[in-house]
Amino acid sequence: MAVVSANRLELLQIAEAVAREKVIDRSIVIGAMEEAIAKAARSRYGAETDVHAEIDPRTGALRLSRHLLVVDEVESDAREIDLESARRHNPAAQVGDVISDTLPPFDFGRVAAQSAKQVIVQKVRDAERDRQYEEYKDRIGEIVNGLVKRVEYGNVIVDLGRGEGIVRRDEAIPRETFRPGDRIRSYLFDVRREVRGPQIFLSRSHPQFMAKLFGQEVPEIYDGIVEVKAVARDPGSRAKIAVISRDSSIDPVGACVGMRGSRVQAVVGELQGEKIDIIPWSQDQATFIVNALQPAEVVKVVLDEEADRIEVVVPDDQLSLAIGRRGQNVRLASQLTGWDIDILTEAEESERRQKEFVERTNTFMEALDVDETVGQLLAAEGFRSVEEIAYVEPGDLGNIQGLDEETAAEIQARAIDYLNRIEAEHDARRQELGVADELRDIDGITTPMMVALGENEVRTVEDLAGCATDDLVGYTEGRGPEAVRHAGFLDGFELSRAEAEAMIMAARVHAGWIEAPAPEEEPAEGDGEEPAEGDGEARAEDEEAQAEGQPT
Repeated sequence: MAVVSANRLELLQIAEAVAREKVIDRSIVIGAMEEAIAKAARSRYGAETDVHAEIDPRTGALRLSRHLLVVDEVESDAREIDLESARRHNPAAQVGDVISDTLPPFDFGRVAAQSAKQVIVQKVRDAERDRQYEEYKDRIGEIVNGLVKRVEYGNVIVDLGRGEGIVRRDEAIPRETFRPGDRIRSYLFDVRREVRGPQIFLSRSHPQFMAKLFGQEVPEIYDGIVEVKAVARDPGSRAKIAVISRDSSIDPVGACVGMRGSRVQAVVGELQGEKIDIIPWSQDQATFIVNALQPAEVVKVVLDEEADRIEVVVPDDQLSLAIGRRGQNVRLASQLTGWDIDILTEAEESERRQKEFVERTNTFMEALDVDETVGQLLAAEGFRSVEEIAYVEPGDLGNIQGLDEETAAEIQARAIDYLNRIEAEHDARRQELGVADELRDIDGITTPMMVALGENEVRTVEDLAGCATDDLVGYTEGRGPEAVRHAGFLDGFELSRAEAEAMIMAARVHAGWIEAPAPEEEPAEGDGEEPAEGDGEARAEDEEAQAEGQPT
């Protein structure tokens, strides 16, 4: 058969060689050859002809055929055949069947051969890309080794053997240089399908790169005895890693340091001298934060779980050590623990507490019309607002040393009167602004909030329903020193984003914009409960009575 210049054996040898070189399945190469030959044949027999080529994978024999669809009325002779003609080829043919008609061999022309070559090259390239993507997508999160192929504008192109990755300039360790041919280890953190092929993204600055390096150097981490809980890095400068041991007899920090620091020094050497603080992880957040701020000493820790912030008090001479150069130590500790950390000295905390004490004393003196001594007593007992005094148990006020029961009752009555007066003033202001009463139906909305909303042109439930969360609680634009804080309508009310979202959704339900979520069904009475003692016997007696025809 003179369809191609190569003989049958050469076709299979070519397919085998290409498949081995590109590390793809031989059937993919043979399929590409079949498609290329079919395309070349269409240039000879007509572009509309449905030509198929089949190569026997064992013998290399090539068969060309065209497929014709059996129809009642032929509209295209190149693709269709009438039922009568089809039955000459196959007496059992029916409308809708496909008739295969063998085509005679032909010699490739120069243009047809070039076209076939392009098809094969494209198909093999696509198969190679698919193979690379499937291979490397399952290796995300691993450390890979490669050779530097070239450096382009700070981006390092890495030859991985069966693929090509890139360490972008922002994923490299600062001031680290590579030359073509250098060996490089990096962390594979992403693989993406793109038009030009799979893109394999590598990193040497990723926090998990350091964690994986410790996994290679520390057998206890590899075996799962010691676990890396958190990592924070300032690439090329300093890092913190929190570890915990599942075996009480093994010190996690000592295991990571190694004999005379051999293990940690191996990681430091790979990271170009990056200083590493190895910290024991603790489930107690306060203890963990104290550990994370090492080497600084911590005197006191105050957690504010609602605001996700924490205040740390350090000795006056430890402030610079706790903050670190350019805030590096506290920033890494914040990243490691997931808390926003404020550093205060003992003198600053004492000054602030004294200032707060004076402010509360003055507030109580003005609101409750009491003298300074009583105001200081209330502030010293930990009362932070008039509301707390108004709604505390009467006995708690009477137990304060220096206050008798009669005085405590009078103070609480004055607190309630003060709050009622403030509420009346806010309600008058709310009416003056034209804020609708129906806003009170939204859970969480108070009269002072209604005043604040009215001053920002939010006067009805529909107005509130049209707000966004950022409108209520505000938002920050930008980062770092250039960040700009945009205030919300309800700034100063200690409103979380979740609470603001709930208010807006409730307003939209109230306004009829959306349907209220269906309440969860409660189990029917008796569902899931054990039958009472004797119930089973009574039921058995009833069944026996029914079987005998007796009334139950």
